[in-house]
Amino acid sequence: MSVTVAPLAVTDGDRRERLRAPLLTIGALGAATLALHLRDPHHHGSWGECPLAAVGLYCPFCGGLRAVNDLTDGHVLAAASSNLLVVLAMPFAIAGLLVWTLDRWRGVRRTVRLSPRTQQAVTWSLAVVVVAFAALRNVPGSWLAP
Repeated sequence: MSVTVAPLAVTDGDRRERLRAPLLTIGALGAATLALHLRDPHHHGSWGECPLAAVGLYCPFCGGLRAVNDLTDGHVLAAASSNLLVVLAMPFAIAGLLVWTLDRWRGVRRTVRLSPRTQQAVTWSLAVVVVAFAALRNVPGSWLAP
């Protein structure tokens, strides 16, 4: 498996233009998080119904809204109980947003190229984790169920 990181390239445009996309993304995610904090998804039907949950199946994302709500209240264990996968993915998502924003602030563009074999390995690994998580949370009595 190989990963190639190209030298940092200076991007064109002023700082305001470069920061537009990351700041709009962070703003939208912040607004969604605030909405989840204010309108508690623990109340049945407050954010609609998941079609799979309606038939008794839990998808890998079931409980994700409740997990975000629990995190906004500082309840990490309750969030993990709602959706462990979302809680484990959250630090990676935040780190990615941070790196993206800092790179845009500095005016550089990071180029990371994965070999086709590495891309395939990462894709299959993530798919296996998501499918295994979905399968395990649907086992009767599983603590992974939301």
